[in-house]
Amino acid sequence: MEPHFYNVDIHWKNDRKGEMSSPELTEKLDVATPPQFPKGVENIWSPEHLFTSAVASCLMTTFLAIAENSRLEFTDFECKSSGKLEQVEGKFLMTEIILEPTVTISNPDDQEKAERVLHKSEAACLISNSIKSKVTLIPKIKIS
Repeated sequence: MEPHFYNVDIHWKNDRKGEMSSPELTEKLDVATPPQFPKGVENIWSPEHLFTSAVASCLMTTFLAIAENSRLEFTDFECKSSGKLEQVEGKFLMTEIILEPTVTISNPDDQEKAERVLHKSEAACLISNSIKSKVTLIPKIKIS
């Protein structure tokens, strides 16, 4: 497969805020220093949120592909995620991403299959495989 490039542009607006855009996308997103840091801004996406969401959204898109290929029938997918920021040896690091996906299935016989597909999805997630952070998967299967 040929390499793919994903272009993101950042433009500083004021204070600790900027705007993120891409020539490939129509929507723009405000980004800022998180409120836990000096002059941080509340209620705006931070790099830490984006890092955590990159892992969670990659899990979802990988799950969708693997579930389709595995012929897993499901009615819903949700994923709560949490990124852990710590100071290690004087540097700030995202040390762990905790993923708590919930897959809803109709057929109780598919419970083990759904769990296998979730674990396989986490193992194949290109973002998880590209970072140093520990990724912890806590899957939940619901039957509707």
